[in-house]
Amino acid sequence: MSQSASEPESQREDRPPVASSSDPLAHSLTGSLAAAAAPDGLDISRHTLESLHRQLGIVTQENFLFTGTVLDNLRFGRPDATEAEVIAAATKLGTHEVIARLPDGYHTKVGERGGNLSAGERQLITITRAMVAEPRILIFDEATSAVDPQTERLIQHALEELFARRTSFVIAHRLSTVRHANLILVLDHGRIVERGTHDELLALNGTYAQLHAEFVRV
Repeated sequence: MSQSASEPESQREDRPPVASSSDPLAHSLTGSLAAAAAPDGLDISRHTLESLHRQLGIVTQENFLFTGTVLDNLRFGRPDATEAEVIAAATKLGTHEVIARLPDGYHTKVGERGGNLSAGERQLITITRAMVAEPRILIFDEATSAVDPQTERLIQHALEELFARRTSFVIAHRLSTVRHANLILVLDHGRIVERGTHDELLALNGTYAQLHAEFVRV
């Protein structure tokens, strides 16, 4: 089942394998999942905290890349992935052409914190990294915030396919990222003010409908 939450706010963090987040709602989700009885059907009594972390992927607006090659970064959550598997994941996601256009493609050297790449390129690499890692549970925290609308459209269908096979939590202001979720939670100053599907929330003609009207105008 795929679940999505729209807009932030809450409290705590357990170290994830793919990225870290300063968003308090993402922190709260990682803490809650670690304490849950069986997130996505996982019997956590049979897992260590480390093995449970390996089932969790996080992509945030504060993307983190380390010194090495683009390929090294893409394998971070799954070190045994072959180069062919990485390329296949990027192709499916729609990011392969962007990576291939870098000076040395997948073997392009990444400076400290990805300083030699644009914000959009860094974000696309971290999104691809989640695809390569194939976690059971995904948290996307404003994951398309640094991607321009045209690039976002290119990867949207792949993200939906990725979400469909696992439990996914999406924290977003861009409504296009959450509109196909089976549950959307609308938060206002840390309180849930509305919940439902995209169509149900539009029918309420409340906060979500107002956000959607503004989104469509833009």
